[in-house]
Amino acid sequence: MWRSLSKQSCLRKFNFSSESHSSFPVFCSVRSNQYSIFVERSSPLELKDYVNTQNQELGFSRDYSFWQNRKMDRHNFGISSDPLGFALSSRDYGTAAEAIASTSEEDIDEIQELVDELNKEIQEKGKQKQPKIVGGMGVAKYNVLRRRQIKLETEAWEEAAKEYQELLVDMCEQKLAPNLPYVKSLFLGWFEPLRDAIAAEQELCKEGKHRKAYAPHFDLLPAGMMAVITMHKMMALLMTGGGNGSARVVQAACHIGEAIEQEARIHRFLEKTKKKNALYKGSEEEPDPAVKEVERLRKKVNIFMKKQKLHQVRKIVKQQDDLMPWGQDAQVKVGCRLIQILTETAHIQPPVDQLEDGPPDIRPAFVHSLKTVETQRGSRRYGVIECDPLVRKGLERTARHMVIPYMPMLVPPLNWTGYDRGAYLFLPSYIMRTHGAKQQREAVKRVPRKQLEPVFEALNTLGTTKWKVNKRILAVIDRIWASGGQLADLVDREDVPLPEEPDTEDEAEIRKWKWKVKAAKKENSERHSQRCDIELKLAVARKMKDEDSFYYPHNLDFRGRAYPMHPYLNHLGSDLCRGILEFAEGRPLGKSGLRWLKIHLANLYGGGVDKLSYEGRIAFAENHLEDIFDSADRPLEGKRWWLGAEDPFQCLATCMNLSESLRSPSPETTISHMPVHQDGSCNGLQHYAALGRDKLGAAAVNLVVGDKPADVYSGIASRVLDIMKRDAAKDPATDPNVMRARLLIKQVDRKLVKQTVMTSVYGVTYIGARDQIKKRLKERGAIEDDTELFSAACYAAKTTLIALGEMFEAARSIMSWLGDCAKIIAMKNEPVRWTTPLGLPVVQPYRKLGRHLIKTSLQILTLQRETDKVMVKRQRTAFPPNFVHSLDGSHMMMTAIACKEAGLSFAGVHDSYWTHACDVEQMNKILREKFVELYDAPILENLLESFQQSFPKLDFPPLPERGDFDLREVLASPYFFN
Repeated sequence: MWRSLSKQSCLRKFNFSSESHSSFPVFCSVRSNQYSIFVERSSPLELKDYVNTQNQELGFSRDYSFWQNRKMDRHNFGISSDPLGFALSSRDYGTAAEAIASTSEEDIDEIQELVDELNKEIQEKGKQKQPKIVGGMGVAKYNVLRRRQIKLETEAWEEAAKEYQELLVDMCEQKLAPNLPYVKSLFLGWFEPLRDAIAAEQELCKEGKHRKAYAPHFDLLPAGMMAVITMHKMMALLMTGGGNGSARVVQAACHIGEAIEQEARIHRFLEKTKKKNALYKGSEEEPDPAVKEVERLRKKVNIFMKKQKLHQVRKIVKQQDDLMPWGQDAQVKVGCRLIQILTETAHIQPPVDQLEDGPPDIRPAFVHSLKTVETQRGSRRYGVIECDPLVRKGLERTARHMVIPYMPMLVPPLNWTGYDRGAYLFLPSYIMRTHGAKQQREAVKRVPRKQLEPVFEALNTLGTTKWKVNKRILAVIDRIWASGGQLADLVDREDVPLPEEPDTEDEAEIRKWKWKVKAAKKENSERHSQRCDIELKLAVARKMKDEDSFYYPHNLDFRGRAYPMHPYLNHLGSDLCRGILEFAEGRPLGKSGLRWLKIHLANLYGGGVDKLSYEGRIAFAENHLEDIFDSADRPLEGKRWWLGAEDPFQCLATCMNLSESLRSPSPETTISHMPVHQDGSCNGLQHYAALGRDKLGAAAVNLVVGDKPADVYSGIASRVLDIMKRDAAKDPATDPNVMRARLLIKQVDRKLVKQTVMTSVYGVTYIGARDQIKKRLKERGAIEDDTELFSAACYAAKTTLIALGEMFEAARSIMSWLGDCAKIIAMKNEPVRWTTPLGLPVVQPYRKLGRHLIKTSLQILTLQRETDKVMVKRQRTAFPPNFVHSLDGSHMMMTAIACKEAGLSFAGVHDSYWTHACDVEQMNKILREKFVELYDAPILENLLESFQQSFPKLDFPPLPERGDFDLREVLASPYFFN
């Protein structure tokens, strides 16, 4: 029936129009019993979403609603307008899926044969058609990369375990140790005893003796995978734990337990279905219906994985997952037991060339101990895991052998569609980093999807920007690092030698020596942390350097600021990270692009050059062409001019791009991959000036037209200097600040006050300002005595805050009003809530933490849990900066969406917006328009109204007075972002 009627009709009337595609048979070729089950078990909404997804992926322009409303003629077996290529039966069907689902079993094979034949014929015709583009690449390449991405996310731990097992086998067969890097040889030595001990523990768990606390969760993964996760997670924590080679037990247990649970879920689903299927293989007995159902789901998962339908896979796994969430207690107990086994089985001994005569010095690689710390409420003890000095020494070389989850993606991230739907294909991904704040998490989950669509769109835009590694810059960094660092802000790879103990009984000399030893140890600890950080970044760069492109999925903090989910090598990082990264897509410079590349070079060189007018910056670049060419050609053998830049690696990358273009016979046609930045001028104060319509503040932070950029930091430094000069003229006998003022007059410049000015709008306290200025003074070495240094920093901090209050009075009044409102709400034991201009709900998370004691195999741990009591002071001080952060996050996301619509590549770092050099002028226009659009809305009025609606019985202070600054002046301000 199907062959005689449908095939003739399909072949005669199938139309290769824009509404069809050569890949559609993939959709048709799925066995109809799977569609039948899908239709029977799905709600109309799920079925609608599913069919729409299929149509979209196949390039069909008509959705489910179109086909549902288009009922076929009861007596027509032809398909003149059916893009699915099927002849539908004489009954009414809303969709092809329903038609397939209703087909009798005896027709299924005939249908499948028909579809297979159609596939062959259509593929032959399809070869002549243009290949489908997915994620900016051909569908074949996309599928290959997506399979690699799935493997990276789901098999990393398993592959690492297999590698160690294979090395062990090789070692036994060849009867010699493989030639491995030091750290990898440590992992290999620890792996077998740790794996075997975990396997023995799993056997004891099955017996159910004295292990009820963690037994239900301990055997959900193979022992080898658990061993690898434990080793790598512990080493990762030691690398990022502050440089002292230790990690808190509670932190380590949480990280390891969470990783074990995460890996166990997918593994459990696939293993469970495999075992149930194996029971009935080769048996004549009819399988149990439940087993049939499991096997059907397994096949469905495999089909979806082959077709890259990851959303459906995750949905099935989630539905079939009979594991309840473990909860933090169970995670900690599993983690603690694994840590305990690691401390019992992992050992280390010095290299052969360091051994003295006598028995080998074999000692534990990790030791569990208790530390005491003094707090305002008395002393507190906490458990730590400390590694042996030999392990600590190897940590800096560990990164390249680590399993690093949440790597940059090889394919575009999944679009965000919900709280936990988007970004990575399999790794757990959440749109907001709530850090356990339940109220914030629930607030985001409750918001209608439509309200969050602008946020989704912005994050999807940031996530689909293509990046690649700049191999020339990476090669330079590798050379410097291999030579010991110490150049271009790279840390010295050697430790500071500890001072020798003086041969004296003079207590003062001994005290000085102890202080010097303490300072040297602190310096070495900081160097160790920096070296580990650099190694992690370089490890990622080396892994990604041969990829044509990769992507950074983004999510939000609770205020609505966007961040890449990968933590190490990303564009929010240091100059090293930014120098290594460039856009994968290149664009011709054009006239304006060449101009902006020169401006960008001057900005990166800094040293005051970035405060010149645009013409001054261009002149700077043109006056240093010889240095630029020399830097590009001989970065380490030449004059090394680029090393004098404030951002040396980014400067070097720009030198290379600029040299290439200027040497080209047609500079304007040179392809540039360079991201060019446009940064806000003390962006927090720009937002306060716009909120308060403050003319004086607006002029100080470049919201108005000017011949050259106003430098707010120099303005504050000038005012601080005036105050100090006035104080220095007073009588030192009556005022102790006189001597401090005289000491500091020659030290006052923009760099001394810059960090304090930047953070003032984000709630920096007097203590914070003091520490910032003390650090700057210490770097200069102008004041050697520590007591004198501390006093000078205290005086300078107070003076800087006074100068800020004078120059930005309107900003201070808005900050005070926001803080007062927050205090009124917090006094009622309620957190401050607001909604960002893009519709994101924000709940300040500051609540008092309660202690929860939990007994583990290692020790009794104290876990912190949120209580119902809000922290009034913290709610008050945190609200002004958090509110402004939510506004700058909204501005960035509004700009991202508009740039995408204009066809621009875009990346954002809070108040720094990046695009290709040729597109800077267009991005500048967009970001100014979006800033004006943002503040055309009555933001403070809306905030007060929301407070009054939520708390009608509370009295809030009136809005602060505002000025008459015209926001539209921003549109013409050349240095607003520059």
